[in-house]
Amino acid sequence: MASIIQKTRTLIQANLHDMVDRALQSNSPAVMKQYIRDAQENLRDLEEATATVGGEVRTLKRKYEEYKKEADKYDRSVDLLLMQGKADLARAAQGKLNTAREMQEQYHAQWVSQEREYKTLQSARLKLQAKLDEVKQEQRELEALLKLAKSKEKTVKAIRSVDDLMGVGDADMERLGQSIRARIDKADAEAEMYSSRLDNQMDEALGSAELDLQLEERKRRLGLAQPAAEDEISDEDLLKELESLEI
Repeated sequence: MASIIQKTRTLIQANLHDMVDRALQSNSPAVMKQYIRDAQENLRDLEEATATVGGEVRTLKRKYEEYKKEADKYDRSVDLLLMQGKADLARAAQGKLNTAREMQEQYHAQWVSQEREYKTLQSARLKLQAKLDEVKQEQRELEALLKLAKSKEKTVKAIRSVDDLMGVGDADMERLGQSIRARIDKADAEAEMYSSRLDNQMDEALGSAELDLQLEERKRRLGLAQPAAEDEISDEDLLKELESLEI
């Protein structure tokens, strides 16, 4: 019986806050579930022990009452026998009275002791049941908190992943952009160079033609221009001559 009382006392005196802390640190309500299983097992043992002790209390009380009744009967018999002058019978009755009183006192002491133990077990059972109900509620709340914590951790992890990706490749993209802009700048420079060269060529060509025109105009004024040949045959006259030759 002492072992059951000790186990019950240990469970009742268990520090619930420490147990919750350990469950949170392990990120699992398994600690509390194990506590609940242990408490339920000990509660069953305690209820069985309480029922056993309760039965013993009833038996001891009944035995005490039986011996008390028997002792009271022998006590009256002794007085009656003495009054009747029956000393030998009175002595025998007194002996039985003493035995009955002794048994009465023994059963009374056992009854009182067991009844005190029975009340202790009843109190322990009530306390353990209350503690078990409390732990069950704490365990449900803990599981809800753990689910919430896991959900928030997933959210934070997703946000952190996006945040980490924000800077990935920025340097590479910057270098690529600089390379493309450098190529564009080079192409623009080459285009400007060739455009300038073409402008110079056009200017040179136009300038040469202008000079030729000016010189031709000057030759005409000086009478140095070559007149057109009078015997020059036009294309139409040449065609007619070719047709006459064929005839």
